[in-house]
Amino acid sequence: MSSAMPLVFTDAAANKVKSLVTEEENLNLKLRVYITGGGCSGFQYGFTFDEKVNDDDLTIEKNGVALVVDPMSLQYLIGGTIDYVEGLQGSRFVVDNPNAVTTCGCGSSFSV
Repeated sequence: MSSAMPLVFTDAAANKVKSLVTEEENLNLKLRVYITGGGCSGFQYGFTFDEKVNDDDLTIEKNGVALVVDPMSLQYLIGGTIDYVEGLQGSRFVVDNPNAVTTCGCGSSFSV
């Protein structure tokens, strides 16, 4: 049986979540990644902080914080990476999704 996670939660992303959770003074907050319809390529990534974890959510813990993904979104994210980058376009959480056939220029929407 494989112990590999279906999604990678990078140290950079976990450390940023830890920083934001500490800033909010609410250690129950988790980073929720989700997929919605929309965007210029058909689907759009979303990020929010959530205290609730549903029974069927995937939870990945790293560096004392958690990433949660609902089953519908997970099917589009399997094999992907959730990261945090800082660059000329600003700082943001990003998804590297091997399932995306096309992506828009800003990287926030995709199609499969």
